[in-house]
Amino acid sequence: MRILVIDDQPTVAEVVAEVLESQGHEAFVAGSGEEGLLLIEQGPPDAVFLDVVMPGIDGIETLRRIRQRRPDLPVILLSGTVTEKQIEVARELGVTDVLHKPAPFNHFAEALARVRPT
Repeated sequence: MRILVIDDQPTVAEVVAEVLESQGHEAFVAGSGEEGLLLIEQGPPDAVFLDVVMPGIDGIETLRRIRQRRPDLPVILLSGTVTEKQIEVARELGVTDVLHKPAPFNHFAEALARVRPT
């Protein structure tokens, strides 16, 4: 699968991408919601790992905009500071899964196993 990792923390994004690649996926990184949306428009991935707390447009707004353009694109929230309200809104927007940082790496594979490529 081609997976886009959207996270404003470069170290976290690179580690997530490396883990996904070690699991046999092609991963690429965006450092903001805005950059992630541009990359999705240029060539949609099969799934997105999305941080919630980011400067500029946050993960929930990024998810909202993804849903407007690509309603069936699997999106997995990956955040250390997600609130119950944010999870509720994300579920209303059709988030595929929610993983809490630091998520054990095997949880990435488990979340992706529930995803069918678009």
